[in-house]
Amino acid sequence: MSNNKTSIGKFIYTFIIVMLVWMAFTTSLEPAELITGLFVSLIIAVFSSGFFSCCGLGILFSSSIFYIVQYFFVFIWALLKSNFSMAKRVVSPSLPINPGIVEFKTSLKNDTAKLILANSITLTPGTLTVDLIDDTFFIHWIDVEARTPEKAYEAIAEPFEKILLKIYKN
Repeated sequence: MSNNKTSIGKFIYTFIIVMLVWMAFTTSLEPAELITGLFVSLIIAVFSSGFFSCCGLGILFSSSIFYIVQYFFVFIWALLKSNFSMAKRVVSPSLPINPGIVEFKTSLKNDTAKLILANSITLTPGTLTVDLIDDTFFIHWIDVEARTPEKAYEAIAEPFEKILLKIYKN
C-alpha cells in the first residue's frame, strides 16, 4: 500500500509541476489553454511520473518546506555575491583571474539533489558545472582561490549542500 501511495504522490507531484510549467510558458489563463495544459500534463504525468519525480507530494507537505524556503534565500544570497564579484571583474579588468577546474565529492545520494546542486552552481556567475561522475563534481571556476578540493567545496557547494541534505534526507 505504501508503494501505491508513493506512486500516486509522484503522479500528482509530476502533474502539478508540469501544469505549472505549462502555465508559465503559455502565460495565459484562457480556458482553451488551461484545458489543453491539463490534458498534456495528465498524459506526461501518466507516462513519466515514475522517472520524473523522486519524492512525490511528501516533499511539499513535510518539514522540508522550511528548508526549501531557506535554500531559496541561500541561493539568492550566493547569486548576489557572485554577481557583484563578476561585476567588479568587468569594471576593473586589472583584477586577477585564475580560471581552472576544481573537483570535490558530494555527500548527496539523491540524483535530484545532485541535479539541483549542479544547476545552482552553474547559475551562480563565475562557476560552471562541467561534469558529475558518481559523487564527484567538476566545476570550472573563474578564480580558483582554493587549491584543495575541501576548500573548493567550502567556497562553491557547502552552503547549498547542507540544506539539500536536510531536504532530501539522504
